[in-house]
Amino acid sequence: MKTKPIFLLIIILLSAIIAGIFVSPQWLGAKYRPWRLGLDLVGGTHLVYEIDMSQVASQDRDSISGGLRDVIERRVNLFGVSEPQVVSAKEGDSYRLVVELAGIKDVGAAINEIGMTPLLDFREAVPPTNDQQLTTDNFIPTNLTGRYIKGAQLDFDQTTGAAQVDIQFNDEGAKIFEELTGRNVGKPLAIFLDNALIEMPTVREKISGGQAQITGKFTVDEAKKMVERFNAGALPAPIKLVSQQTIGPSLGQESLKKAIYAGTIGTTIVMLFMLIYYRKFGIFASLALIIYIALTAAVFKLGITMTLAGIAGFILSIGMAVDANILIFERTKEEIKKGLSRLSAIEEGFKRAWPSIRDSNVSTIITSVILYKFTSSFVQGFALALLIGVLISMFSAITITRTMLRVFVKKD
Repeated sequence: MKTKPIFLLIIILLSAIIAGIFVSPQWLGAKYRPWRLGLDLVGGTHLVYEIDMSQVASQDRDSISGGLRDVIERRVNLFGVSEPQVVSAKEGDSYRLVVELAGIKDVGAAINEIGMTPLLDFREAVPPTNDQQLTTDNFIPTNLTGRYIKGAQLDFDQTTGAAQVDIQFNDEGAKIFEELTGRNVGKPLAIFLDNALIEMPTVREKISGGQAQITGKFTVDEAKKMVERFNAGALPAPIKLVSQQTIGPSLGQESLKKAIYAGTIGTTIVMLFMLIYYRKFGIFASLALIIYIALTAAVFKLGITMTLAGIAGFILSIGMAVDANILIFERTKEEIKKGLSRLSAIEEGFKRAWPSIRDSNVSTIITSVILYKFTSSFVQGFALALLIGVLISMFSAITITRTMLRVFVKKD
C-alpha cells in the first residue's frame, strides 16, 4: 500500500511550494513579511558603551551587566528599531554593552534615546475614581529611588520553596522605606524602571530595618530578571559611550549578492555530483535538497534576523544536507549487492545508516549550541543558522527522501 507515502509526499510538496512563495523577494511573501536583515546587510548604527564597575562588588558585576542590557534593549525597542541587537561583552576587567541598530542612520537620536544609567523608583497608588481598574497612571513618584538600594538577590521561601526577591536598603533608604510602607499597608507599592512598571507588590505590614521581600507567583527566571533590573537601577554602574559608528548598506548589499551567488553555484555543483554519481537516487536527493532549501529559508524568514554570518551558516548546511543521503545510498547499494530487492535494500539502507547520521548530526548540534551560548553577535548568527539547518536536514534526508523512494521505486 503506497497510499500513506503518497499522501505524505503531497503534504511535503505543498509545504515546499508555500514556503517557496513565502520566501520569494518578489511574490506575496515580500508583501506580508519582509526579510529581517542585520546591520551588516542594511547598514545602521553601531554603539559601544563601557560600564563603570568601579563602585560595584565583583560578585554583583554580571548581574549589573545583565540588568543594564535588559533596560537598554527595552529602550531601543521603544525607539522603533527593527530587531535591535544588544549584547554584553567582557574584555579583561572591562564590561561593555554593544548596541546594533539596523537601518538607523541618525546616531545622535539613537544615543539620546538610549540615555544613561536606568532609573528605578518606588511609587504610591492613588485610588481611581468611578470604580475604575488600577493602572500605571494611578501611581505617583516618591523620594525612594534606586540609589538607596544596596542590592537585591534571589532567595527561596523556606516553607513553599517559591522564588522571591530580597532587597536591602542603606540607612537613609531604610527610613524612607519604613515611612512609605507604614502609610501604605494593604495597598500596592509599585516599582518602576525607566517609567515602566516591573512589579506591583502589596504592602502587608510596616517594614523596618531596611530589609524587604517581594513574593508572588513568578518563576525562578522571572525572579532572576527582577534581581538584575533592581541591581541595574540601584547600584552605581554608569555607562559611557566609547565608540560610535555609522555603517552604510552598500558593502553589505554587495556581500549579500556574492553570498547568494556562491550559494547558488555551490548548490548546483552538489546536485550535479549527486545526479552523476547516484543517477536515479541522485534525482531524489536533489529534489529533497530543493525542498530543504525552501523550508529552511521559510523558517529563517519567520523569526530570525539574517546576517552575513547567518547566511554562511545556511550555505554550509546546504552542503551538509546531502551527507545523510550519501550514507543512505551507499548502504543501499551494499544491500542490493547482497541480493535484496530494491525496496528492501532501501529500507535496510535507511535503517543501517541512521546511527551514523544521528551521531554526526548530534555532534554538529552540540557544537552549534555551544557556539551560540558562549559567543555573541556574528558568531551567534552563524551558529543559529547552522543549528536550524542541521535539524531540518535530518528531516529532509530521513523523511522527504525516504518518502519519495517509497512512492517512486518499484518492486523488483
